[in-house]
Amino acid sequence: MFENLSERLSGVFDKLTKQGALSEDDVKTALREVRVALLEADVSLPVARDFVKAVGDKATGQAVTKSVTPGQQVVKIVHDELVHVLAGDEGEIGTLKVDNAPAPILMVGLQGGGKTTTTAKLAKRLKEKQGKRVLMASLDIYRPAAMDQLKVLGEQIGVDTLPIVPGQTAADIARRAKQQATMGGYDVYMLDTAGRLSIDDALMAEVEEVKKITTPRETLLVVDGLTGQDAVHTAENFDGRIGISGVVLTRMDGDGRGGAALSMRAVTGKPIKFVGLGEKMDALEEFHPERVAGRILGMGDIVALVEKAQETIEAEQAQRMIKRFQKGQFNMNDLKMQLEQMQKMGGMESIMGMMPGMGKMAKQVQDAGFDDSIIKRQIALVNSMTKKERANPALLQASRKKRIAAGAGMDVSELNKLLKMHRQMADMMKKMGKMGKGGMLKQAVKGMFGKGGPQGLEDMDPAKMAEATKALQGAMPKGMGGLPGLGGGMSLPSNLSGLGKKK
Repeated sequence: MFENLSERLSGVFDKLTKQGALSEDDVKTALREVRVALLEADVSLPVARDFVKAVGDKATGQAVTKSVTPGQQVVKIVHDELVHVLAGDEGEIGTLKVDNAPAPILMVGLQGGGKTTTTAKLAKRLKEKQGKRVLMASLDIYRPAAMDQLKVLGEQIGVDTLPIVPGQTAADIARRAKQQATMGGYDVYMLDTAGRLSIDDALMAEVEEVKKITTPRETLLVVDGLTGQDAVHTAENFDGRIGISGVVLTRMDGDGRGGAALSMRAVTGKPIKFVGLGEKMDALEEFHPERVAGRILGMGDIVALVEKAQETIEAEQAQRMIKRFQKGQFNMNDLKMQLEQMQKMGGMESIMGMMPGMGKMAKQVQDAGFDDSIIKRQIALVNSMTKKERANPALLQASRKKRIAAGAGMDVSELNKLLKMHRQMADMMKKMGKMGKGGMLKQAVKGMFGKGGPQGLEDMDPAKMAEATKALQGAMPKGMGGLPGLGGGMSLPSNLSGLGKKK
């Protein structure tokens, strides 16, 4: 979502960081461009104006002129100010008040914003991450099949839904949900209210009545991130009439300009608690302002990357793989495991977007025609091999190659590319296994599964993380671009031209 803003800002900061000392005019020119970039990203004018003023005041102070690298200092000030705009003075991130059982959570918003899906996503999160017993109830008596939709989603995620009784009003359903949650011993009950195409009195009166009946612990407003500044006005209206405790922004994976996310906290004073990043039931993330700021400024989000890796990689499996790699053993089974790992973590683009200094490289990968469908095709090629061939790719001669390619429904040329990639990766694994103190791979896994887990990474300076990544890229064999530290170093050749070109 923040792609354009990110590109504009990184262009501004590239100029700044190349200069030794900065004059006030340099800073003013840079901030003028920052302001234009913010306005283009659909950030509201007062927020953009305050942002640039706050950065300007800090950037022209003593701290910058005395610092060794003034350009980097300005980047840090912008980063800190972005965090402040996104977070305000909010302490707890993504926490919901679900203490006094049964705790009611009221979901409000306009039609088409993604309320029903978000209700189910949150219920799944509460059930799996906090071990809560959740009951969902649909109060949408107007939209055809709205109640059935929630029921189907409930069955998908294994969460109970309130039985549908035709002809009841929203207030009746709310009373019934409260009663069933109390009698059934539920920890949380979630009320998915009806939406309208625009804010009107009938909608507000209905939500107010439901709120009086249930006195919710949280009132979450679900808004579509693609609606830009309209989302901010919607939040102001709902807050003024009903009072909301937080916001969930949906479609943050879309190509909207991100202004709503940047303006929401500053204009409404309400925190963004979660963001929806897709249609799947687990595509809901806590909104961490410092991580989002890091991504906008191209510093990556290494903590999120490590957390994702920890969720999908088993420590013992990673250690076993490292021992094999250090001995130079890297066969087709290992390659398949790496490719599947990338899929689990959201695909190539998702991983690279989180790595410091890798944002631009992700674009090159995309331009080369490498997308996540290629990973599926490569896995299909490996699946088409026999056990012996997977364990020893040296066996693959012309006739075997023809059989494997035909089995996967592809050309032999695609198999040859995969084998070349495998050879390059095997060489790199061997080098990385021996490189540096205790081996680079060993250190990466230690950082991921050590006593501190990813927490230790939170304290690291994002700029230093970016430098470390660049140094690591420099240490790799020529023609290789790698993603180290993910289950033993996930890598891809950087000369991707033609690798995924569709015919």
